[in-house]
Amino acid sequence: MSTILFSSPGNPVPEDHKAGYFTGCDGRQLRYALFRSTGQNAKGTIVLLQGRNECIEKYFETIKNFTEAGFWVATFDWRGQGGSERILRNKKRGFVRRFRHFEDDLKIFLEQVVLPDARIPFYAIAHSMGGLILLSASPNIANRIDRIVLLAPFIGTHISGFKLFVTKFLLNLLNGIGLGSLPIIRRKQAAEERFRILTSDEKRFVRNDKIFENYPEFETGVPTIKWLLLMFRAMKQVNKQEHLERITIPTIIMGGSHDGIVPFEAFEDVSTKFRAGQLIPFDGARHELMTEIDIYREPTLAATIAFFTKPEED
Repeated sequence: MSTILFSSPGNPVPEDHKAGYFTGCDGRQLRYALFRSTGQNAKGTIVLLQGRNECIEKYFETIKNFTEAGFWVATFDWRGQGGSERILRNKKRGFVRRFRHFEDDLKIFLEQVVLPDARIPFYAIAHSMGGLILLSASPNIANRIDRIVLLAPFIGTHISGFKLFVTKFLLNLLNGIGLGSLPIIRRKQAAEERFRILTSDEKRFVRNDKIFENYPEFETGVPTIKWLLLMFRAMKQVNKQEHLERITIPTIIMGGSHDGIVPFEAFEDVSTKFRAGQLIPFDGARHELMTEIDIYREPTLAATIAFFTKPEED
């Protein structure tokens, strides 16, 4: 049994893997894993990038789907969450000092783990916060990644208009007076509330919650003021026409019409300004497409595998 990756009920560690830690951009120790495909000839490597408050263990089912389809999978826990080093003394607070630290960690991961140890070509699939980070970094990694799939990227929120203006003003004010490490709310959302927002699949939702029940050290608590402020700034940047025009990597965006985190209109808006990207909508799906019920998850998985599979050469 791996001493770095951990099983929980109904969620075994996929076989044939390598796991360890690499050093991030400012010396942080970040947990990673590399899973090998079950077939003889690998179709390439899928770099899997998580959302906020996720960990490698949450993706075991998806990783197994990809390895059985002939791909290697490379993934890591973002700084401040999962099995990676935390930033604050209070380890349960979701925090990052600079957004570019996420991007720098990704570049280091690609250069020091994926490039020397995995199989080419390289693809990337990113969920929620991971999608925002990947969109922000994409203009600078075109020589590393061949194709990208973004699953409900965190490129907008349901807060809008005057309320959004006031929210950003208060976040800037509080961060400016040194309160950026404080949580934006005091309580964690109830399981029922999170379920309604994230997925329609109760079985997968409960399975994922069990991971944090069994390994509470992997859980990240509520976001902090600075974390949310930096996310808003990154959202503004990636929604700019000039930024999207700099991305030349073929990209698919997938999003659900009932997403409780990101409004579907945000996916539509970015896709219309994104020359290299196109949108695949899922009517009725919620935020976590890879943990949704099968009528949404199976086409998400099939479209991803098809997009990452090169046609046979004559």
